[in-house]
Amino acid sequence: NGTAAPMDTGPQLGTPPCSPPSQQPAVEDDFQFVCCERCRKESPSLKLLTCLHTLCLDCLSENKPIGQCPLCRTAIPQASGIPDVDNLLFTNLQARLSIYKKIIDSGGPSCSRCQGEAAMVWCSECEEFLCTKCFEDHQWFFKKRSHEAKKVEELRADSAHRFLEDTRKSCNLFCSSPGHANQGHISSIYCKKCKRALCCSCALLDSHHAPFCDIRSETQRRQEELGTLSQELKQKRSGFEATYAGLKDEATRLERAQREMRELIRQRVEQLVGLIRREEEELLGLVEAGQEQGRRELSRELERVEGVLRRMEAGEQLVEKMNLYATEQEVMDMQPFIKDSLEELQRLQPPVTGDRTQPGDLTECRARLQAL
Repeated sequence: NGTAAPMDTGPQLGTPPCSPPSQQPAVEDDFQFVCCERCRKESPSLKLLTCLHTLCLDCLSENKPIGQCPLCRTAIPQASGIPDVDNLLFTNLQARLSIYKKIIDSGGPSCSRCQGEAAMVWCSECEEFLCTKCFEDHQWFFKKRSHEAKKVEELRADSAHRFLEDTRKSCNLFCSSPGHANQGHISSIYCKKCKRALCCSCALLDSHHAPFCDIRSETQRRQEELGTLSQELKQKRSGFEATYAGLKDEATRLERAQREMRELIRQRVEQLVGLIRREEEELLGLVEAGQEQGRRELSRELERVEGVLRRMEAGEQLVEKMNLYATEQEVMDMQPFIKDSLEELQRLQPPVTGDRTQPGDLTECRARLQAL
């Protein structure tokens, strides 16, 4: 008749609020695993590869020409490079973490219904923030249901881990039959024959579904199956870890051997270069010693020939000037002397240049150079 009081299924808003924690937990640091493992960014479209790595669509599109997981090089079987399986766990955790970030935000969340007032309560069943007025209406409307509601201040005082654990619903599977999923038919039965979750109506009306079991039993069995496989993998992992350690040691030894050999080669080459430099100095010294005497003799010969040329030039100039300007007396006095000098110059013969310009004996140098 509209006079029934709301059920006491939520927090009493008149009670003093819990004091906020002095320091909020580092949500980003603790839950980095829900991001793409390549670009480390949150994405609403996370795909689970057969190697069990999780990548976003952007990274998978960039990686398509390679056709392999960029983290472990496992082949991606799909021709499009996009796996078929969504990582629903990580995407749902991102959505729930975004709710928790609104809770711990300094401004706090606003009411999901009226959009005007500050939220005081969070209903985990409706997944809505409610102000005081909307929470009273909510309690009146759902007076026959037991919706779990908590104060925002209490949620703010808890950690993100606690919030995710509390908001995890025990059963939120919808019926897999066509048309029922969109109508919100909750599944409580699992058909082992077709391996699908069903609502009670489908299980009773369709005789093809059998045998049945409780959906919670099936989820528990699957969790236990995954746990068993995980334990077996842990045991097998020890063998791979030992092999990996052995390969790492072998790679380290190989690198050390290569480093030592490179150092030995450098040392030997430096020694060889030093020997060649010393041999170079000895050969140059031998060449210098062998050619020094020839250079001295050639230098003296050059000076003598140069002196003769200068005397001839001076005689030619003197005869020319006497023809132009000398008096008879000067000719009579100087001619005998000039004549004797010119006759002496005529008797001189130029040296043979072929023998003097030949290099000295370099046979020993050539032999040592060839041996080197």
